[in-house]
Amino acid sequence: MRDDVVVLAIAFGYLALLFVIAAWGDRRAEQGRSVIGSPTVYALSIAVYCTAWTFYGSVGRAAEAGPGFLLIYLGPTLAMLMAPLVIRKMVRIAATHRITSIADFISARYGKSAGLGALVAVIALIGTTPYIALQLKAITLSHAVLVDYAPESPMATAEASFWADRSFWVALVLAVFIILFGTRHLDASERHEGMVAAIAFESLVKLAAFLAVGIFTVFVLYQGPGDLFRQVAATPALTDALSLESVPGGALGWVGMLVLAFLAFLGLPRQFQVLVVENVDERHIQRAAWLFPLYLLVINLFVIPIAMAGLLGGTGEDPDSFVLTLPMAAGVDGLPVLVFIGGLSAATGMMIVETIALSTMVSNQLVMPLLLRSRHLHRGQSGSLASRILGIRRIAILGILLLGYSYHALIGDAYSLVTIGLVSFAAVAQFTPALLIGLYWRSANRLGAGLGMTTGILIWAWTLLIPGFAQSGWLNADLLTQGPFGIDWLRPYALFGLEGWDIYTHSLFWSLSANIGLLVGASLFSRASPLEQTQAALFTEALHPRLDQSSLWRGHTLRGELRALLDRYLGTAATQRVFADHSPDDADDQSASTALVARAEQALAGALGNASARVLIDSVVRGEALDLDSILRILDTTSETLEMNRRLEQKSRELARIGQELREANDRLRELDRLKDEFVAMVSHELRTPLTSIRAFAEILRDNRELPEQRREHFLDVVVRESQRLSRLIEEILDLARLESGRLTLEPQRLDLVPLTHQALEAIHRLQEERGIALETAFEVDTAEVIGDPDRLEQVIINLIDNAGKFADAETPRISLHLTRHKHGFRLAVADNGPGIDEAERERVFEKFHQLPHADVGTMRSRPRGSGLGLPISRGIVAHLGGRLWIEDAAELGGACLVMELPEAPSEDRNKNETEA
Repeated sequence: MRDDVVVLAIAFGYLALLFVIAAWGDRRAEQGRSVIGSPTVYALSIAVYCTAWTFYGSVGRAAEAGPGFLLIYLGPTLAMLMAPLVIRKMVRIAATHRITSIADFISARYGKSAGLGALVAVIALIGTTPYIALQLKAITLSHAVLVDYAPESPMATAEASFWADRSFWVALVLAVFIILFGTRHLDASERHEGMVAAIAFESLVKLAAFLAVGIFTVFVLYQGPGDLFRQVAATPALTDALSLESVPGGALGWVGMLVLAFLAFLGLPRQFQVLVVENVDERHIQRAAWLFPLYLLVINLFVIPIAMAGLLGGTGEDPDSFVLTLPMAAGVDGLPVLVFIGGLSAATGMMIVETIALSTMVSNQLVMPLLLRSRHLHRGQSGSLASRILGIRRIAILGILLLGYSYHALIGDAYSLVTIGLVSFAAVAQFTPALLIGLYWRSANRLGAGLGMTTGILIWAWTLLIPGFAQSGWLNADLLTQGPFGIDWLRPYALFGLEGWDIYTHSLFWSLSANIGLLVGASLFSRASPLEQTQAALFTEALHPRLDQSSLWRGHTLRGELRALLDRYLGTAATQRVFADHSPDDADDQSASTALVARAEQALAGALGNASARVLIDSVVRGEALDLDSILRILDTTSETLEMNRRLEQKSRELARIGQELREANDRLRELDRLKDEFVAMVSHELRTPLTSIRAFAEILRDNRELPEQRREHFLDVVVRESQRLSRLIEEILDLARLESGRLTLEPQRLDLVPLTHQALEAIHRLQEERGIALETAFEVDTAEVIGDPDRLEQVIINLIDNAGKFADAETPRISLHLTRHKHGFRLAVADNGPGIDEAERERVFEKFHQLPHADVGTMRSRPRGSGLGLPISRGIVAHLGGRLWIEDAAELGGACLVMELPEAPSEDRNKNETEA
């Protein structure tokens, strides 16, 4: 037992906090610092989907149907995966046409039909009244459990006294809240920033409360999920409850419930309100598409553990109350109050948004069309009609909440929370055929949509709503078992003899079959009006670049008539905003521009709905909107312009790419030209040096015939050595020319790389000794058969060893040579202990004429330097033999490592088979 006064004080204190948050949100909006301009807040507002049904009823559903409760959340998850295509299109349309509700959306799509908008509003009222009753029932039961719970008699019931029922007073407080923050402006398409901020806050509160009771159940009442599910496994009845077979209707029930949740998520008036009407930036959809499904996942993590713990603990017969009774049975004081506030958040959030959406529908789609027929209405003073329409909405808010309370008081106990919710889901699912088909099929028309929804909702009423009255005792219960007047095939739960299905899939199947069939059939065999065709084109092509609304009118009216119309229905301030972008010097007796007419209609649509706005504009504008052909021509012209712009952009990108390639090629040519100049200078120098020596010593020998024999032989040795050096340089230049022209002659044959490497080492051994270089070798293979030219490969190996020797450490030069097997070939690695080569320079080493700068100029000056052609020629030879040559770090010596890789020669048997083939 808990003090009733304390609980009520906490509950109404929480509602007062919502008032503060909403007022703060509205004040921030007036200051230009919106709090709902965040994709995270947008995603949290969408979580208004999680009502008291989620907070209490999901546990009850899981206790009865096991994992079947997840389908209620998989449907919205599927819808959000399609959000960038479907919801984005709806948001774009709503922003363009100043849509105020789902009824206004469907009405605008089908020729701005007042009758169709009224039909949607009536269906929404009938279908969502049980849902509002569900929230009030949840508040009543949770309060009763919290106040009157006793372990020996855990079941609590709602109070019978009207004035003692706390949910009645909650409904009245919410009515005040919604009137204050949901009807501050006549323009229903404007954002309710304070309300959305409060809803986002409530989403956090209910999530935190549910997670708290879940963590308490799993980790305090039990020793973790393992302990809980071990006890569940020991109870066969609970194990069966967790199986897929426990889902009503089996596999068909799974599919039916998934489809029902998907359609209802798009058709619920409150979801349309937060998804579409309250969206301030369609880019927010991108984050909400994954953040909202994540929210659904997190809030449902502990549903099954709580349901199983409740069934194990025997805390009561009503599974809907397990969230409260589990912590109360454990004797915890604070947690049940937090859970009660979480449930209150879930219930009040839904009622706030749903009531705003329904009151807008009642005002714009039901009351306003009737008022427009009254002559007295048109004679009202400036702005008087605006206050009257706001008054109508406020009365509608109070009436809707009292209607929900009446349903709760009369029939609420007949169904569980989940059952009431599913009844409402099946009702609002009747909107989605006209909604979704109308978005993509241009031929869908008003007659088909009206017949489809009317028939669908009648079948829903017969198969789900009326049985609830029968179960409550308001109708004869024989209706369910025998049918009306004993007509068996009209039984509500077995219509036309279809038995064995769960009641929701059964109702959804028949209602949607009739709805879609009539929508498509009637649209195919009837002709839409020009205005319907125009609206159909605008809606189906909504993701086109937005059409200029001024282009949709070809009628005319005077500015004064248009100003008087807006002043009468919207007030002076709203009228001035409409005329703000137009010159104040224009006289009222001048013709209004088409842009001004379109803007005026949009302003009226935002306040009164598209259907009423069209009626009012037609009353002063002489002419009509463009027909379908004109609209399509505009769309085609826009498409052609877009395509042309796309092609121009593509060409611009191509020209930019070509320009960049030309600049890079030009830079490369300049670099090659510079290298060529350097090479010519270097070759000239290299050629001149031996030639100079040869000429000098030859002249000495010629002019000094009396030289001693010893000096004569020395001078001849110099001439021979310099001649050999000159020959090598010329040969390198010729090899480079052959490589570049593809005329380098190779004689590939099967050879063993091991003896070839030893042969190269012997050839260069003496030179390495003279330079004082320590050479280490390691052969990890005995044979290394490859295909290659022995002379050229020996030249490459000598070149690698020679280059390593040139760049080894000046004081203690060391070189290591390793020959190893690698995958399907062999690797020859020659490393030195020099300073190494920067990674940026490693590829440039293999460029023609390129030589690395030496860090120690004084030391390196005495060392032999090549022409810079050895490594490029070596890489070309190796590439011709199917191998690779590159540079990497020398792990052991710390310098650079030249690596040559050649593929292994094919086996003799393989060569023989290929030759025979």
